[in-house]
Amino acid sequence: MPKLTRLALPCIVVATALFASPALAAQDDEQLWLQTNVHVPLDGNTRVTLEQITRFSDRMDGVYTTEFGALIGQRVSKNLEFGFGYRHVGFHNGNRNADEDRFRQQVVGTFGRFSTRLRLDERFHPDGDEIGFRLRPLVRYNQPLDRNGLALFVSHESFVLPNSTKWGQRRGYERMRNMLGLAIPLSTQASADVAYLNQYRLARGGARAQMDHALSMQLTINLGAKRKVVEHHQGD
Repeated sequence: MPKLTRLALPCIVVATALFASPALAAQDDEQLWLQTNVHVPLDGNTRVTLEQITRFSDRMDGVYTTEFGALIGQRVSKNLEFGFGYRHVGFHNGNRNADEDRFRQQVVGTFGRFSTRLRLDERFHPDGDEIGFRLRPLVRYNQPLDRNGLALFVSHESFVLPNSTKWGQRRGYERMRNMLGLAIPLSTQASADVAYLNQYRLARGGARAQMDHALSMQLTINLGAKRKVVEHHQGD
């Protein structure tokens, strides 16, 4: 068996299991997700990450979501980093939701080829004073393919809503995101993740389930990088 196939096979098997879901009755959508992250170091253990996201949808007739934000990360050990940030989320075209402001706290762990992130979002909506909380655990596995930083990765993220609000958030398990892709080093300070992203929203509150198939392209620029291999960013 060729080396590349032997390395990729475990990740493909895991991804196939993750993407399998009871989605026969779901409505499908083809999408394109673009994201840029810029890491700006403040000192050896502290950095600011600037983020911009644009998402396109066939069903929504073009750009349907934009996000702009920043996050301060503080490394507290070799394996752990805590972060606090803000994002403004805008909705467009066929996406009729009202724009939101979000605060978030997260802890990111790196353990060899595995990385994890536990994020808590607070959603502020113009149609009510209630805060919508959202818990987002993520796990990612990176399989190196060469010595230059090229890697195959697979990830899973769940969205759990602890509370309901009068403006529309409903308590419970809302959706999952699964990804299979390549982490590609571009230079000393830049890398890209190119992946197939599968997002499955459960049927809730009378709405049909939805399956999104997206090409996800994420560029990460690390202004503090001094090594050839740039660390992989935990995507949104």
